[in-house]
Amino acid sequence: MTSTKSYRLRIEMEDPLYSGQKKLKVRGRDLQNLSRKVFNLLELEVLDLSPEREACLDYKLTSVPPAIGRLVNLTTLMLDTNWLAEVPKELALLQNLERLALSNNRLTQLPEEFRNLRSLKSLHAANNRFKDFPPHLCCILSLEFLDMSDNQIKALPEEISQLDNLQSLLLFINQLTKLPDSICDMKELRCLWVGNNRIRTLPSRFGVLENLDWGHRYTSSALDGNPLIHPPLEICRMGPQAIDRYMRGMDARKERRELKKEKGSEEEEEEEDGEERRRRRRSRGRSGNRSGSGRRSGSRRRSGSRRRSGSRRRRSGSGRRSGGRSRGRRSSKSRGSPWEDVEE
Repeated sequence: MTSTKSYRLRIEMEDPLYSGQKKLKVRGRDLQNLSRKVFNLLELEVLDLSPEREACLDYKLTSVPPAIGRLVNLTTLMLDTNWLAEVPKELALLQNLERLALSNNRLTQLPEEFRNLRSLKSLHAANNRFKDFPPHLCCILSLEFLDMSDNQIKALPEEISQLDNLQSLLLFINQLTKLPDSICDMKELRCLWVGNNRIRTLPSRFGVLENLDWGHRYTSSALDGNPLIHPPLEICRMGPQAIDRYMRGMDARKERRELKKEKGSEEEEEEEDGEERRRRRRSRGRSGNRSGSGRRSGSRRRSGSRRRSGSRRRRSGSGRRSGGRSRGRRSSKSRGSPWEDVEE
């Protein structure tokens, strides 16, 4: 078994990527049977526990010992391309950690204690088995780079906007159906890759992301492979300003449609009110006609009755007068004429 001293002799400081930092690379069989002696090297700043790309791919880590939390001076930890199904919560004890590589594993979640990694600037977790975006990542306000590509993530939390220092967000090859509106508040965002998802429309304020590099450095990973409708892909490729113009025009058209709809509804209500008033007038008119007809009919009946009774009275008076004259003539004849006596 390799001793702590032998591991210490392997520490290098000439790697140009980590100039001046104390780095240890563990490979081959030593990686598969990782010695606990490694975690006695408290001076380590860079620890690479990733297998070589081809020669040592048969030698991989299946777990990370909790003793990893002892290496408090680590700034970079590489655990990618292993068979890790989980990582220990003790990783959160590495308060100086700035870069963590977890890509190409079998991870489905991250410990909630990750929220305490307050120096972490770069997190690589692509090609794992995440179905949900780990919400506690939204508490790592120091993050500048986050790669969650090639997973099965269906949605992003609104709290992602708390990552106001984030400059690169890689989410291509997932199952996203939309982006949260809050992503428009991430003004420092320069690189956003959401290609090969299920996104149909972008947030209405998406054009305010003026620093986004889609206009001059657009790549297919940015948005290609989505069933995008609003804005069309050709507009998105022109950058945030073109997206903003499109969205503003779309909002204006929507407002006009709503106003037209409201106006049509008001006109319809006015027409209904007018029809109701007309019905009421017609109803009152029919009622008045019936009343007037009744009055005229009653008047005609009374008038005809008066005429008939008057006619009867006249006929009766006429009969009485004619009867009196007849009787007078008859009595005059019976009394005889005075001239008759004279002649005699």
